[in-house]
Amino acid sequence: MPYLRESVESLLAQTVSDFEILAVVDDCTDGSVEYIESVKDSRLRILRQPKSGLIPTLNRMLKEVETPWLVRQDTDDISYPSRIRTLIEGIKDNPHAGMFCSLAEYYPPKQSIGMFRCTRGTPENFRNIVGEGYLLSFCHSSVALNVEKTLSLGGYRNLKHAEDADLWWRMALQYDIRLLNEALVGYRHHSTQSTTHGTEQQTAYALFIQYLLLSHLWSLPAQPWDCVKEVLGGLVSKKDARSKELIREVNINLSNHQYIKAVESFARSFAASPSYLIGRIKDEFLPGVSIVNGVSPKLFLERKHELWPDPVVLMENPSL
Repeated sequence: MPYLRESVESLLAQTVSDFEILAVVDDCTDGSVEYIESVKDSRLRILRQPKSGLIPTLNRMLKEVETPWLVRQDTDDISYPSRIRTLIEGIKDNPHAGMFCSLAEYYPPKQSIGMFRCTRGTPENFRNIVGEGYLLSFCHSSVALNVEKTLSLGGYRNLKHAEDADLWWRMALQYDIRLLNEALVGYRHHSTQSTTHGTEQQTAYALFIQYLLLSHLWSLPAQPWDCVKEVLGGLVSKKDARSKELIREVNINLSNHQYIKAVESFARSFAASPSYLIGRIKDEFLPGVSIVNGVSPKLFLERKHELWPDPVVLMENPSL
């Protein structure tokens, strides 16, 4: 709460009805339990559990779901009316895919600007991006997972804040990821989101996911987060992280009708890192630009003795 009601209603308003809504109550105390229990719809199935956290909950949903596909949605986001119908049509055309995703726009659209930064392309494009050592960028709430294939990959791994990006690269290397090139989801920015603050730390977590990917590609033993967090923190651009955080503030201020503050946040974002903000604008208005997450793998190689201290031979990678 307070966004859960609109989120659920967006699912009940889909243009098709042949699906189930699986809601996991993870020890909520904000009135959401009372609301979800008040929804009278035969498609709604409620699961209750002691406080377990995000990753165990995501994996429980994969095991509890009774359909071949699990469509993801956070409680503060919404699905547009044609989302499930469009997914069903995509699955009929590509039944062997491992994952579908779509574009997502910031929500509410009249009180926000821009689109979620999404990697675009074909399954081959996604596989090549990952093979070059970069991460894919998709809105988690826009994703539909093939349950059997996702479980075969081990599901979500217990990683801080970047469990989705970790699943994307593992999926791309093994199965096709299909992008539905239209906005089917509304993604909400608000001040209570875990992604709203601590962007610098979150960026370091994302670099840990890239580190796991590179360790896999180069057949090198990855160290735990605590052993490499200082090295990875040194690869984070503090100016870019601050600029990114202020861009989020723009939409939060707009949604609260604080237009002067929104302009101030935009100006501060530009001051923090002009190059990051300009790059973000290019991503928005030049859809042909390749959108990836992470830093150049060469930066990892420059710190290879700290990141991979074991006496192993680093095989030359022609893409570096």
